[in-house]
Amino acid sequence: MTRNWTEQEQQALDYHEKPVPGKIATAVTKPCDTQRELSLAYTPGVAVPVRAIAEEPLDAYRYTNKGNLVAVVTDGTAVLGLGDTGALASKPVMEGKGVLFKTFAGIDVFDIEIDADSPDAIVDTVAAIAPTFGGINLEDIAAPHCFEVERKLKKRLDIPVFHDDQHGTAIIIAAGLLNALDLQEKSIEAVQITCLGAGAAGIASMQLLVALGARRENIMLVDRKGIVHIGREDTNVYKREFAVETERRTLADAMRGADVFIGVSGPDLVDAEMLASMAPRPVVFALSNPVPEIRPEVARETRDDLIMATGRSDYPNQVNNVLGFPFIFRGALDVGARTINTEMAIAAVHALKALAHEPVPDGVLEAYELEVMTFGPEYIIPKPFDPRLIDKVPPAVARAAIDTGVARYGWPAHYPQE
Repeated sequence: MTRNWTEQEQQALDYHEKPVPGKIATAVTKPCDTQRELSLAYTPGVAVPVRAIAEEPLDAYRYTNKGNLVAVVTDGTAVLGLGDTGALASKPVMEGKGVLFKTFAGIDVFDIEIDADSPDAIVDTVAAIAPTFGGINLEDIAAPHCFEVERKLKKRLDIPVFHDDQHGTAIIIAAGLLNALDLQEKSIEAVQITCLGAGAAGIASMQLLVALGARRENIMLVDRKGIVHIGREDTNVYKREFAVETERRTLADAMRGADVFIGVSGPDLVDAEMLASMAPRPVVFALSNPVPEIRPEVARETRDDLIMATGRSDYPNQVNNVLGFPFIFRGALDVGARTINTEMAIAAVHALKALAHEPVPDGVLEAYELEVMTFGPEYIIPKPFDPRLIDKVPPAVARAAIDTGVARYGWPAHYPQE
C-alpha cells in the first residue's frame, strides 16, 4: 500500500532509513587487527573466560558485556498511543528506547520484539534469553498482562526487571507531584487524589504514591466505566486494590473536591467545569499524549491557582520517562542489583525531586532557549537534558540497592565518595 506522507512524516521516515536503516547497531570494544588479537577474541583465547564463567557465573560480569546490557522487550500490544501494532511494527520504538539508554546513561541495548500469544509466552521467552543480559526493560505491553509478565519474571530472574510504562512513569509523576504539593502547601498524606486511567501507568503510580504516604481511602481510580468502587464486579485484581466505598460514580463526581488530578488516559476527557470543582490550589497532571486530558490553555483560563504538568515538551513541567529509566538502570547495573525494588524507586523519586531545587546550569537554559529557570509552579521536575541527572540519580538508586541487600557489589569506585 502506498501512502501519501506529510512532509513532517517523510522527514521521520528519512531519519529512520538513511544513511543506514534503523537507529542502533553493535560496536566492537576490543581491537581485532592482528593474528594475536584474533586469537584472543575468539579461539583459542576465548576458551579461558568460558571456563572461568562455567566455574563462577558471576565472572560473566567481568568478562562479557552482561553487566552493561539491557533487553528492551515488548509484544507490541500497547505501542505509544497507537495501540496493538504487533511486535514487528513496535521495533522503531524499541530501537528508540535503545538510543535513550545509550545517550543518557551509556547502557547498551538489544531490542527484543516477541510475537507472543499469551503472557506466559513472553515470560518463557525472556527467561530463556535472560543469561545474556544484566537487566530487562519491559515496554509497551498492554494491561493487565503487563502486571502478570513483570511479576512472573521478577520471581524467576535474579536481574532487574522493570516495566517502564508502570514504574518509570510512576517515579517521574511522584517526583513532580511532591514538589507541586510543597508549592501548594499540601501534604501527600492528606490530599484527595483522582487518577483517570487504570492501566499500567495509573495503577503503578497510585501504588508508588501510597508507598510515599498517600492514603488509599483518599484515592479515586477512574476507568472507562467510572469510579472503581467496591460494588463493581467488572474490575481485575489490580484495579480492585484501589476500589473504594463511595456513592460517587462518574469522573465529574471524582473531580469534585480533589486536590490532585492525574490523567494517564486520553485526550480532552476533563472539561472546565470539572476543573473548577476541584479544591483550592489544585495540582493537575494531564499526561495523555499528544493531547492532554485538559489543555493547559483551558486549564489556566479556568483556574489561576493550579500547578499543571503534561507529557508534552512544549509546555512547562513535562513528565518524561527519560528522566528515570536510563539512570535507574545505571545505578542498578553499577552495583549488580538483583532487582529494582520499591526503595530504589523511592530513592530515584527523592533524587529527582531534590534536583529541581538546585540552580539550573546554563547549558540546560540554552538547550531550552530560556533565560531563567528556577524551582516554582512552572519548573517542578528537572529537564531531560540536565547533565546532572547522571550524577544524582544512579548513586541514589545504587545506595538504596546496597542498603536493602539486593546489590551484588559495594559502592562503585567511580561514584562520588560518600
